[in-house]
Amino acid sequence: MSTEHFDVLIIGAGLSGIGAARHLQMRCPDRTFAILEGRDSMGGTWDLFRYPGIRSDSDMYTLGYSFKPWEERKAIADGPSILKYVRDTAHENDIERHIRFGHRAKRAEWSTADARWTVEIVRGEANECMQISCNFLFMCSGYYRYDEGFTPDFAGVETFAGRVVHPQQWTDDVAYAGKRVVVIGSGATAVTLVPELAKRAAHVTMLQRSPTYIVARPSEDALANTMRRWLPGKLAYGLTRWKRVLLGMYIFQLCRRDPAKVKRLIAGGVRMALGPDYDVATHFTPRYNPWDQRLCLAPDGDFFAAIKSGRASVATDEIVRITETGVQLKSGEHLDADVIVTATGLNLQVLGGMQLSVDGVPVDPAKTLNYKGLMFSGVPNLASSFGYTNASWTLKCDLTCEYVCRLLNYMQKHGVKQCTPRNTDASITEQPWVDFSSSYFARSLHLFPKQGSKAPWKLYQNYPKDVMLLRYGKVDDGALRFE
Repeated sequence: MSTEHFDVLIIGAGLSGIGAARHLQMRCPDRTFAILEGRDSMGGTWDLFRYPGIRSDSDMYTLGYSFKPWEERKAIADGPSILKYVRDTAHENDIERHIRFGHRAKRAEWSTADARWTVEIVRGEANECMQISCNFLFMCSGYYRYDEGFTPDFAGVETFAGRVVHPQQWTDDVAYAGKRVVVIGSGATAVTLVPELAKRAAHVTMLQRSPTYIVARPSEDALANTMRRWLPGKLAYGLTRWKRVLLGMYIFQLCRRDPAKVKRLIAGGVRMALGPDYDVATHFTPRYNPWDQRLCLAPDGDFFAAIKSGRASVATDEIVRITETGVQLKSGEHLDADVIVTATGLNLQVLGGMQLSVDGVPVDPAKTLNYKGLMFSGVPNLASSFGYTNASWTLKCDLTCEYVCRLLNYMQKHGVKQCTPRNTDASITEQPWVDFSSSYFARSLHLFPKQGSKAPWKLYQNYPKDVMLLRYGKVDDGALRFE
């Protein structure tokens, strides 16, 4: 039986994969493509996570696609609204028929002689093995493992009489109404969970080893909602998108230039929300500078409101062990609990865990250089969609899709079948993939490609620069080799 073949094979039917398909339809309408999705439904993160209050930390004017305006009032959207937005995009553009659900890509082999990838796939509950080939492989599978989140080995956890659940494995049968809940962690997931759980729980305690920067922000963008009433939808959306981009860049650069000032501003905001007697120094003053890790968002100050109401609290301490009735802390305090939520992070993985080889030689991503934030040195005809760490995910993914389409059209025009990033500049030095101190990144950085010390191998985390590089920059730049 002959292997099914496509011009482009997209891995993942989440926010990135559906966006990639729409860009291909608009910019490369003559190319055939298919989307492989390992799960049984589209939506990626926004379909996988089901914990109470699930939402984005990014506003939808930048998390939304460049080609599809966000038209709801709330800029900070909940998970179901984002999932609907992704699915509406797929439905409106007839993308669903291109998706192969239950198809898990395990391995891909590049053949220079044939100028194509052959992807080995496990399909369905029966784990049937099959192959699909393509000229170009577009990875849109995110950056973390979907089958499990990260949970430290807590001593004594097996003795706990209640329910222990990681948010990534949350199900509808997790009963927390009227119960004492301890949420372990202080990242975006914990800050989202606490106010939502506090609505029904007897009490919720966020237990953190160290504090995180948490900033209150309106859930609606009043100016955006006003512009939408008076301007054409796409114009209003585009103006709001750029306003949000530039404001985010300004805040990020201010954090880099004068972190002490930003620290004072954030701490001042917490004091305004919780009152002058609250111990902000202990619970809301991190050891690191703002934007060394992502800032956590509290839409309309919901997190602080839950604490001020007395339905939630924060404990900053280390865990000695989990007991039958709760959590024993290093200070000697014991947190009584009926439910423990381990909001302790993600397990990152490269390329969705798929193994690559080029002409029979296995590829170790950690030994490659990241080209323009989307390709890998020595790996032909492959791009990976990965968002910003200091801004919205989709901003970078949209630009990545535009660039991939430009690259495909350039190759077709010039009659070449293979493009491979290759670094021949001896002055380029290797640097970590991202400049980010979050523990879930730190645990896995050794698995990821390196970035270089200058363009086109450097990740600038700067949207306007990437617009110039990816949307308008020269395709044949000397580092990308065509054959």
